[in-house]
Amino acid sequence: MKKIQILGTGCPKCKKLAESTEAAAKELGIEYQIEKVTKINDIMAFGVMVTPALVIDGKLIVAGKVPSIEQLKEILK
Repeated sequence: MKKIQILGTGCPKCKKLAESTEAAAKELGIEYQIEKVTKINDIMAFGVMVTPALVIDGKLIVAGKVPSIEQLKEILK
């Protein structure tokens, strides 16, 4: 099971990243657990200065942008 974390304070881009990532994971049929990290201190602990950010299994993948669903599917494979 992949642990997916969406880092962001709840802005529209953060919500879009969460929706797109979830859609990509469902299309791939992978098992995942999604967690929204919204506290600034928790976000900064990942070394992220620009949100939204995507962390998969503890590894920072993307920060400051929202990849397309196709790009997210490639990332999640």
